[in-house]
Amino acid sequence: MAGLLLTFVNFPKDSYITVEGKQNADRFFIIRQGKVRISKEVEVVEEEGGNILGPGDFFGVVSTMSSHSHIETAQALTDITLISVAKDQYPQLIQNNTQVAMKIILLFSRRMRYLDEALTRLTLKNTAEADPSHLFKVGEYYAKQSQYNQAYYAYHQYIKYCPRGQNVNMARERMMKIAPYARAVKLEYKPDEFNRNYPKDSMIFSEGEPGDELYIIQKGSVKIAKIVDNNEVLLAVLKSGDIFGEMALLEAKPRAASAVAYEDCQVLAVNRANFERMIGTQPQIIARLTTLLSDRIWFIYKQLANTLISDPLGRMYDALLIQLEKNRINFNTSQSYIFDFGPRELVNMVGLTQSDGALVLRKMMENKKIQILKDKVYTADVSEVSKQTEYYRKMQKIEKARRESAMK
Repeated sequence: MAGLLLTFVNFPKDSYITVEGKQNADRFFIIRQGKVRISKEVEVVEEEGGNILGPGDFFGVVSTMSSHSHIETAQALTDITLISVAKDQYPQLIQNNTQVAMKIILLFSRRMRYLDEALTRLTLKNTAEADPSHLFKVGEYYAKQSQYNQAYYAYHQYIKYCPRGQNVNMARERMMKIAPYARAVKLEYKPDEFNRNYPKDSMIFSEGEPGDELYIIQKGSVKIAKIVDNNEVLLAVLKSGDIFGEMALLEAKPRAASAVAYEDCQVLAVNRANFERMIGTQPQIIARLTTLLSDRIWFIYKQLANTLISDPLGRMYDALLIQLEKNRINFNTSQSYIFDFGPRELVNMVGLTQSDGALVLRKMMENKKIQILKDKVYTADVSEVSKQTEYYRKMQKIEKARRESAMK
């Protein structure tokens, strides 16, 4: 790692290196010698690969690269020697050692999929992994919603990837029927067409479709969504500079969600061969991808912790606070804030049915500082969201302690 001045730090056995909840993570660590235990206050799912790390493993990357608070506590199980890497050193570390970059990115991609599946099981009560036959269901859903661009695209991909599928004839009939209304459809691009333009409401890819490209948004915005129990669940709205579609590229698995142009947009498509070249030649883009993956993993950990709050109103306040943290809004002030989603999406976020969610929303609206404005959730005072969340989290801890003492 010539030209990169890395710091070696030693910690004696039993010492704490990072502490969960501590703000301003500015460096991560690679273990050179010894063993480290990783733990979380709220352990919803067992860490894939276990919680004990050894030489060559790293920790603190998620919080450091996403610039969020620490999501885990790291404690030395033996005397240890660590390599300390400051956030601004990461692009240089990649350039000098592409293996480290690939290890981090592949591990993050696996962790993302693993956590995403756990969250889907807990909140959406859905465990089926999408495969190409699922494309027909996606087409059916969008056709019923009169969203013909998305429907036409999904039917087309179903026929392409399941030429002997049981619904192929039906998919062909549907396509003929909706063709006059499917104006903004982009079905195929040549492999060497890397700069692509998508009109608003056209599908970039569908859940269930095989994929071997990731995308970098140059202009416009992209909606990431998933069909669950015959409902479209909005997962994210991504903007210029964001990267998406990386999990299918890195793991050669079907797309876990759909990407639709939220407005006219321009994207840069990156295939496997180009991606491997970029690791050595464009460290800034790889650093950006690591930051985005870190951001998503941080967000999923917070959502998993949210599932443990038993009071649904508490879960809703917590979901709003997570969004404020994610968007780096200082929630200790009394400023107002409009969230970029409405009541329906908020209900989906906390895993409630729309009818149950409507009752909880009504209760939430009794708080005069929370309103719905133009179908968006609005708070007149962000510190109120923090205060309410803190109360429900405290109640949850008391309830947990009571249960544990009753079991003794």
